[in-house]
Amino acid sequence: MPTIRKNLLQLLFSGAYLLRWNDKLRPVELQEIDKQAHKMLVACALWHENSRELPPAERTALGLKVIEGGLFDYFYRCIITDIKPPVFYKIKENPEHYRQLTEYVLGRLEPVLAPLGPFWERMRAWHLDGGAEDSLDRRILTAAHLYASQWEFQLIRPLNTFDDEMDSIAQSFVQRLGKLRDLKGMDSLLIPGTALARFANLCGQLRFQIRWTQAPRIPATSVLGHMFIVASLGYFFSLAVNACGARSVNNFFCGLFHDLPELLTRDIISPVKQSISSLPQLIKEYEEQELERRILGPLREEGFAPLAERIGYYLGLEVGSEFQECRREGGAVVPVEGFDLLHRLYNRDEDEPKDGQMLKVSDWLAAFLEAHSSIRNGVSSPHLVEAQARLKGKLNESALEPVLHLEALLADFD
Repeated sequence: MPTIRKNLLQLLFSGAYLLRWNDKLRPVELQEIDKQAHKMLVACALWHENSRELPPAERTALGLKVIEGGLFDYFYRCIITDIKPPVFYKIKENPEHYRQLTEYVLGRLEPVLAPLGPFWERMRAWHLDGGAEDSLDRRILTAAHLYASQWEFQLIRPLNTFDDEMDSIAQSFVQRLGKLRDLKGMDSLLIPGTALARFANLCGQLRFQIRWTQAPRIPATSVLGHMFIVASLGYFFSLAVNACGARSVNNFFCGLFHDLPELLTRDIISPVKQSISSLPQLIKEYEEQELERRILGPLREEGFAPLAERIGYYLGLEVGSEFQECRREGGAVVPVEGFDLLHRLYNRDEDEPKDGQMLKVSDWLAAFLEAHSSIRNGVSSPHLVEAQARLKGKLNESALEPVLHLEALLADFD
C-alpha cells in the first residue's frame, strides 16, 4: 500500500518556491505550482472533450493517465527547474543525454517517491520507457502545458519589448500548439472570446489571488497553487485507500476545482465568513449565480453542456457541497453518508464515486503545509501559529485519522 510521508508533502509543496520566466521582467512572480494547476485544469477540459465517446472503462483509464502523467512531469520539473526550455529540448533531441539526465532526476526522486510503490514504478516507466509521444494522454498534457505556458508568456511579453527572444518564443508557441489543433476542444480553447477560452483564462487568473492575505507568508501561495496541492493530496490518499479508478479521477479533479468559485468572490477567511450567521449561505448563493452566469451557462450555450455538468459534479452543486460524498445512479447525483459507506458499498467505477471528507482533509493538510512552511522559513505571526495549531488539531481529530494515519504523518512536522 502506498505510504505518504513528510518528504512527499515537501516535494509536492516545493513548486511554490520555483519561479518561472526568471530571466524575464515579470508583472508578478510566476510560480511553478500555479502553472501546474492551470495546466491540469486545461487538461481536465481536454480529457473530457476527447473521451466523450469512449467506453466508460477507457475514459477512466485515460483520465488516470492524464493525471499521473501530469504529476510525473511536475515532479521531474521540480528537479530540473534551472534548465531553460530551449536547453532542455536540445537535451531531449539526444537520446543518450536525455537518458542520463532522467536517471539523475529519478535518482533524486526515488527516496521520496519509492514508498508510493506502483505509482513510483509507473513514473519510472513513463520517463524511461517513454511511450508514444503521440498517444492521446501525452498530447493532451502537451497541449495543456503549452497553453498554460503561453498564457504566462502573453502576460510578460508587453514588459519585455527590449528582449530579442520574445518573437521566437511567440512563434514557437504558435507552431507547437498548431500541431495539436486536431484535439477536440483545442480550436475553441485557442480562439479568444469563446466560452472555453474564457473559462481557461479565468482559471489562470486565480494565480493572482494570494491566500492568507492578513498573514504575510513565505512563500505567498495563491488560490491556484493551493488547488493543485489539494488535488494531488486527494489523489495520493485515493491510492492509499485503494480507491477505484473513477473515484481517484473524481477526487483529483474535485480537489483541482474546489476553490474555483473564489475567482468570483475572492478568498474570504473563515472568521469573516462566520461573523454573520447568514453570510456563508449568501456567499454560496452568489458563487453559484456567478458560476452559472460566467462559466457554466456560456459553456452550455456553446455545446459544452457535458463539461459544465462535470464541473458542477466536482463542485458538489447538486448535493450542496464539494465536500459531500456522492455517487451517480441512473444519471442522477446521489449523496452518500460519509466515507465509510462510500468506501464499503460504492468503491467501483460504475458508481462514479467522489469523496468528501477525504478531500476536506486534503484541504486542511494543504493549509497546514502553507502555515508550517512560512513559520519554518522565519516569517510568522500569531495568526499563522494559531492556524497551524488549529489545523493540526482538526487533522488529528478527523474521523479519517486512523484510515489515513494523519497523526503519524503530522508527528514528523514537530
